[in-house]
Amino acid sequence: MNMENTNLSDLNNQTLAQLRQTAKELNIKSVTKYKKAELIEQIKEHANKLKSNDTDQLKQDNKREYSNGEPEKTYSMKKEEKNTQIDDEKRNDNTENVKQIAYKSENRNNKYENKNYTKNNNQANTNNQRNYNKFQKNDAKQQNNENKLSNNDIKTQKNNNIKGNYTPKVVEESKIINEFNTSKEDEVIGVLEILPDGFGFLRGSNYLSTENDVYVSPSQIRRFNMKTGDKVRGITRHPKTGEKFRALLFVQKINDEDPETAIQRKAFETLTPIYPQERLTLEKQPNEISTRLIDLISPIGKGQRGLIVAPPKAGKTILLKSIANSIVKNYPDVELIVLLIDERPEEVTDMKESIDADVIYSTFDQVSSHHVKVAEMVLNRAQRLVEHGKDVVILLDSITRLARAYNLTISPTGRTLSGGLDPGALHGPKKFFGAARNIRQGGSLTILATALVETGSRMDDVIFEEFKGTGNMELNLDRKLAEKRIFPAVDIYKSGTRREDLLLTDKEKTALWKLRKEMSNSSILEVTDNVLEALKRTKTNEEFINNIK
Repeated sequence: MNMENTNLSDLNNQTLAQLRQTAKELNIKSVTKYKKAELIEQIKEHANKLKSNDTDQLKQDNKREYSNGEPEKTYSMKKEEKNTQIDDEKRNDNTENVKQIAYKSENRNNKYENKNYTKNNNQANTNNQRNYNKFQKNDAKQQNNENKLSNNDIKTQKNNNIKGNYTPKVVEESKIINEFNTSKEDEVIGVLEILPDGFGFLRGSNYLSTENDVYVSPSQIRRFNMKTGDKVRGITRHPKTGEKFRALLFVQKINDEDPETAIQRKAFETLTPIYPQERLTLEKQPNEISTRLIDLISPIGKGQRGLIVAPPKAGKTILLKSIANSIVKNYPDVELIVLLIDERPEEVTDMKESIDADVIYSTFDQVSSHHVKVAEMVLNRAQRLVEHGKDVVILLDSITRLARAYNLTISPTGRTLSGGLDPGALHGPKKFFGAARNIRQGGSLTILATALVETGSRMDDVIFEEFKGTGNMELNLDRKLAEKRIFPAVDIYKSGTRREDLLLTDKEKTALWKLRKEMSNSSILEVTDNVLEALKRTKTNEEFINNIK
């Protein structure tokens, strides 16, 4: 570069990059470590040396610069080096402080971890000691029950356990579940009632709603095809927070059978009804004249739909008890249900104490809706049993009071029959009474219902007239016979059974036709009195049939 053409006064106007390029052309070493002012001085110095042709001096200076390892330090370079040294010392001090702080923090963390370890260790030891004590007590009780250890042996065993010689036993989960399933405290048996919302409850005695009812979920109802009236046995759990009732966990039995049977059963409405073909013989003792007379005059078969027409004080309650006791004794496999609607409380107590069967009742001091609910539950219960192929007998007292209850609970239809009876009130009682049938596929539902007459109420007479032709068996009680103290006060002329030839033997049919023909010209008092006297003289109905010529 020709420095003569270069104006040294223009160096201040050049940038640092331009100055460095100029310094490189002048063979100035380490141009990047100089600041702008220092670089300008170096350039001027080298330029002056070039002008004075002092080349040797320049070479010597360069040799001296390289021999020292670094260029000669100016005042600004010395000041910068001093500041750099101070910064390095401060940086070293800060690094040392950070190391000390980290060391202290590490020591503090180690101490905290040691404390937590000690605390957790102590807590774990405490929990182990508690579990250890529980196992110790359980084993002591178990050994006391099984091996009948003495008190001294149990104390010795506890001392050994405290010393650390104890090994807890692992209880299998299956064993716990089995013990839970067999726990009698959690078992429940009840009759299911499904509400309109889809869920249900297991009801207890008399099908009443109580706080001890068990909740059944809709999923369980759909899974096992459960219906209202099913007798369910299962395992329950205690109510959780916010719940009021216990809940059903496991279903063990449905109507005393496996749940798979309930899933495959046919609906009651799809079963084929036929005439009764198998007879229910009520005769059990020679002195039971009422049941012997019913076997002859109005025989009852499985699936019979019978109506007992009774005026007040004609002995219908005693007659019902005699029929019930005969069925219980002669047919223990038959499911008997006695349903008392709008009855006197003392009559309920007497019936429960006299009959070894299910007595479902609703006394006259309860509301009409309760009468209806109890009757519908009994009907559903009987239908579920029939679906399983069982024979069921329902004794209803009385269908007249049941119709009265429906008359008060249904929505008015806008029409009224004689006596204030709504025509819609007869639908419920007819559904109940019409459910009696003999099933071709097996099973039967027999219903014997009493109908009140001569009560002075026009409504009762209308109800009786509506049910008069619906039954296939009818037993009439006469008030005149009862007033003359002739019991059972059965009107032989008005009593009878439809298609009785399916229930009676040929010998019995022939004898009874002769009896009715010979006594057709006599009064009811004479006929009934003569038949009762003949029955008293014989020990069995077979002997009575043989005496008829």
